[in-house]
Amino acid sequence: MDRDRLAQALLATFLEELEGHVTSLNRDLLALEREQGTPPATERVSALLRTLHSVKGAARAASALLVETACHRLEEVLEPLRDRRTASPEMYELCFAAVDALDDAGRRLASRQELTGSPLELLLPDLERAAQAAAAPARPVESGTSRATASGSVGSAGNRGTSGPDFARDAGASRPPGAGGPEASGDGGGSRASGSGGQDSSRDGGGSRAPGAGGAESSRAPGAEPSEPSAGGAVLETTLPVRVSAQKLDALLSRSGELRVAALRLEGRAETLETVREELSRVRDAVRGTDGEAALRRAETELARVARELAADQRALGGVATGMDDEVRRARTLPFVEGCSGLERAARDVARSEGKKVRLEIQGGALELDRSLLQSLREPMLHLVRNAVAHGLEFPEERVRAGKPEEGLVTLSARLRGSRVEVTVEDDGRGMDLRALRERAIARGLEVSEDDADTARLAFHPGLSTTSRVTEVAGRGVGLDVVRTQVETMRGTVEVATQPGKGARFTLDVPLTLSTLRVLLVSTGGQTLALASEGVARLVRLAPEEVRDVEGHPTWVAEDALVPLASLSDVLGLPPGPPRQRRGAVVLAAGTARAALVVDEVLAEQEALVRALGPRVRRARHVSAAAVLPDGRLSLLLNPVSLVRAAGGRPSTALFPTPAARATRRRILLADDSPTTRALEQSILEGAGYDVVACADGAEAWERLQTVGAEALVLDVEMPRMDGIALTEAVRASPRFSRLPVVLVTARGKPEDKARGLQAGASAYLVKSAFDPTSLLETLRRLL
Repeated sequence: MDRDRLAQALLATFLEELEGHVTSLNRDLLALEREQGTPPATERVSALLRTLHSVKGAARAASALLVETACHRLEEVLEPLRDRRTASPEMYELCFAAVDALDDAGRRLASRQELTGSPLELLLPDLERAAQAAAAPARPVESGTSRATASGSVGSAGNRGTSGPDFARDAGASRPPGAGGPEASGDGGGSRASGSGGQDSSRDGGGSRAPGAGGAESSRAPGAEPSEPSAGGAVLETTLPVRVSAQKLDALLSRSGELRVAALRLEGRAETLETVREELSRVRDAVRGTDGEAALRRAETELARVARELAADQRALGGVATGMDDEVRRARTLPFVEGCSGLERAARDVARSEGKKVRLEIQGGALELDRSLLQSLREPMLHLVRNAVAHGLEFPEERVRAGKPEEGLVTLSARLRGSRVEVTVEDDGRGMDLRALRERAIARGLEVSEDDADTARLAFHPGLSTTSRVTEVAGRGVGLDVVRTQVETMRGTVEVATQPGKGARFTLDVPLTLSTLRVLLVSTGGQTLALASEGVARLVRLAPEEVRDVEGHPTWVAEDALVPLASLSDVLGLPPGPPRQRRGAVVLAAGTARAALVVDEVLAEQEALVRALGPRVRRARHVSAAAVLPDGRLSLLLNPVSLVRAAGGRPSTALFPTPAARATRRRILLADDSPTTRALEQSILEGAGYDVVACADGAEAWERLQTVGAEALVLDVEMPRMDGIALTEAVRASPRFSRLPVVLVTARGKPEDKARGLQAGASAYLVKSAFDPTSLLETLRRLL
């Protein structure tokens, strides 16, 4: 190998190693900052020095002299802390800034940029001053005494590089077992760093963890003797780790998915062959007793043999394909805790900039998840952790007054729920300021619900923030909108719950795998479309009497809730199908929200391979990916979260055949105790050609209904003598009037009020705050 190629190979190995070392340095610096002055701090310092020594040796081999010098200075800064000396906050800021600068230097070297003028070069004078200050003698920390500052002043270095590491970088490659290159000197500087106590920290930038990659250092201590053979004379075999790039694993998973689809396609071919054999058997029965019977019997026997062998081959191929797919997925998995690398540093930096104290706790860290899933979750988790510290946690003095510890707690947890993963980010802070959120939403002209859960979801609306102070991490109303967008791209949902004075909890619910899934195929508007089966709550067939109008929108009255109803072809802008007496509908669930979408036909449920959309159609509305079906056809995979959101609030459409319109003038019985409202509604109805009988309360309306009759009732709810609910119940209980349409028009807009009105038998429910003449007239037109 010539000199240039050798230099390139050494640099590539060094850069791969540097990623893992940066993670180890961040982790151990955070632990040392918490534990300084205690016995465990000595081991933390040793781990940091081992890592820096490895980076220094590898940088020397790769001719990255600036990196070598910076690591040497950091060693000088940290060396005195072995003796349980403490350091100032400014010194820790300098060390974190240096680690960030090393990370930046790695990216610059990877893109073939010079390090001249880089943050690492600008930081060297501060590192030199800090190293000189650290060399000054200082006393160890004694029990019961205050901690001494070992580093002295570092000028303004504490203000540099305080942001966390580049959290958007890939997260699945494991560190190489060695130091990445030989040392120029023989001091063992090329030994492998072990992070914290020798554990290997796998990352994702270049590949996946290799089985058997241990945490022991790869080089012996000076003077150590080589290991002796075992008593039996055999040398113990060790499995060396193998680096495999993440791109190769992605390609392998794609191929294994295609193999599974091919196995499913072969199953269909075997079934087709069996159908042909059965048809041949019927033909043989038809020619029984002729010369052709024997030939057909031989052909049938041979066809049956081929069908059996094909079925056996299909089962074998299916078993191999499934096993290969499982093994590839296992090779791609990482513990959840590794996907959270960098979050503790991010929380710490935000807390320092805000003057707060925080502790990040990770639960379910051993849960193994797919690398691509963890990579996709990193950005949403970062936004939520930063949001919890900046928005959720109180300042230390506020927490003390509230009876809480000074240090806030942010808990990040993961658990499996069937074929999905639930990731929760929870804090013990003040909770969301729902009042401020409502005021901001109203100021921006948004519709605001009285329900607290609906109000909390407004935080995901772009541009909404509950703080008036704009900082680097909060105040622009962007973070939570980014979280929702990215989670929905993963075919997931995000929900929020909050309690005043106790904190807020954000729950991300995403599928366990992003490459294959079971889909429900539906036909609408002449198109075959796919819906993820995990997002389908149920299938229903609806009759006209099961659909009511609520505030001018069609609604299916389910057993436990009111579910918005819309036509899928209408939502997607496809040609509508003909109205039918009974319509099939797919009930989709997105978190706690649901919607029923009417389709022309439900076709089948199949396993499909998911393929990302190209850049030209990446932002297609309501579409998340393409599904490759077992027969090779492509179908668009719809986004259930987007569909549920679009279904709510759509205007009424003709889902069912309407009876022929009558030529006679229809009589409407109107009851409202407010003279102004009654006169307004009467004017609207009469202007539309209705004969209106106006009443001042429910009791008068019931008497007039008995005497003059009506073809529909428009009622207020709150009226003297008999309210609208009682009158509706009386109408439904009457054999004579039980089938009359009843429209409730009221100021009560809470979900429980709507449910109470519809349970009483109302045909439609309109809220006065959202009332307009068109909605009332359109509702009556559909009901009559």
